[in-house]
Amino acid sequence: MTSQTTIDTTGSGDKAPATPSDATPGKGLRGHPWFTLITVAVGVMMVALDGTIVAIANPAIGDDLKASLAQLQWITNAYFLALAVSLITAGKLGDRFGHRQTFLIGVIGFAAASGAIGLSSSIGLVVTFRVFQGLFGALLMPAALGLLRATFPAEKLNMAIGIWGMVIGASTAGGPILGGVLVEHVNWQSVFFINVPVGVLAVVLGGWILLDHRAENAPRSFDVAGIALLSGAMFCLVWALIKAPEWGWGDGRTWLFIAASVVLFAAFALWEKRVREPLIPLALFRSVPLSAGVVLMVLMAIAFMGGLFFVTFYLQNVHGMSPVDAGLHLLPLTGMMIVGSPLAGAMITKFGPRIPLAGGMALTAIAMYGMSTLDVNTGSGPMSLWFALLGLGLAPVMVGATEVIVGNAPMELSGVAGGLQQAAMQIGGSLGTAVLGAVMASKVDSDLAGNWTEAGLPPLTPAQEQQASEAVQVGVAPVAPGTPDAVVGKITDVAHDTFVSGMSLASLVAAGVAVVAVLVAFLTKRGENAEAGAGIGHI
Repeated sequence: MTSQTTIDTTGSGDKAPATPSDATPGKGLRGHPWFTLITVAVGVMMVALDGTIVAIANPAIGDDLKASLAQLQWITNAYFLALAVSLITAGKLGDRFGHRQTFLIGVIGFAAASGAIGLSSSIGLVVTFRVFQGLFGALLMPAALGLLRATFPAEKLNMAIGIWGMVIGASTAGGPILGGVLVEHVNWQSVFFINVPVGVLAVVLGGWILLDHRAENAPRSFDVAGIALLSGAMFCLVWALIKAPEWGWGDGRTWLFIAASVVLFAAFALWEKRVREPLIPLALFRSVPLSAGVVLMVLMAIAFMGGLFFVTFYLQNVHGMSPVDAGLHLLPLTGMMIVGSPLAGAMITKFGPRIPLAGGMALTAIAMYGMSTLDVNTGSGPMSLWFALLGLGLAPVMVGATEVIVGNAPMELSGVAGGLQQAAMQIGGSLGTAVLGAVMASKVDSDLAGNWTEAGLPPLTPAQEQQASEAVQVGVAPVAPGTPDAVVGKITDVAHDTFVSGMSLASLVAAGVAVVAVLVAFLTKRGENAEAGAGIGHI
């Protein structure tokens, strides 16, 4: 296979082929594409799992370490903030020093930070080491994509990314199940200790199998100012999204951080035009398919993560399921992602990404519309139908958008492209949770007082109404101790009906976002540089 011409990233006008400088296959299993995939999947599984498994452990952590709700929220926020801010810079490190080394350092650091959390005796230490988890997770995620891009030939790359996406989807959706089992039958520390043997396995496999690949025209210097500006912009944006539910979207602090992020992004763009070896060459975004892939990943994450955020409350607080039962009810979603991802990879290889991506987002829109019809009495059958349809719709998007972003970037920027893909997903998830959370809060605030009065319940003071609204937004009935059973039943009905009305509106908004994503999907096409790393190793 011949490599394609890359995008000029230096501003010199010269175009250089992006073939790896160490293209000689290793002996035995070293550099073998499918074993490389298995190795990076083991490492990526830790990061994806930690995104959802920890939520199940939070109540136990709070009881053991005497932590407040705000402190518990930072267990999640600290991880995602560090991850989102660092992903693109971490991808650049892989392009500069090699994806194999970056991946292994990320795995070692992530596993070590996980073990340190399990040994922590205070909530402050837990949050601190969660930051380190995010930083090291940011190192290994783009490096994993860089290794796949460099190892697989073009005709096999989509299938590999499909399996890679399957691992992420299954780990994300399976986190609550595994977390529930570990917390219930072992302890909360085991949720973190489990990463240690997984990390050891990934390091052993990585040292044995992974082959380092570096593009001949890989970056030789660091854009320190660019890193600082981009990190600051990402921090301000993600911080605003995290704090918006607490501060409110009308609060000046929220818009101050959003404005700061806009200013820093603008300064970053101006700087990148001047520096000789920029962190993200702006010429990269001249590729309409690549830019569309980034936007598509953001929109997909808004619809998926934002919509799914309320489903866990719906299952546990409205239907009264245990965390394990709630996770089991999400198995149709997980199962269809597992089945659909490799099939989507094969379809994209044969037909190109445009139709599978548009079709996947259309199915996602239908599934989110279906989830808007769920009510207090909906049975497992209709739930499973919509969850399965959502998994089937997400599979081609997870695979195709990743291939479009990474495949349309030059080989020497595969790590940055991988960082862009992951950062888009993290920002989309944060944006979806924040925006759809605001939609939910607004709907609950507008409906609760009327529903409360119609049920014949005693009027609430403004302070009581605010407390009740916050409880109802997560599906909890605001029942005071000593309340008579008859009144408890009425309050519970009002709380659950009001919650479901808010969840329905949020799901409709998510469906609308998915419809917009269908249109964006038609701007994508197969990666122009997908063959840059092809033919290395054994198939």
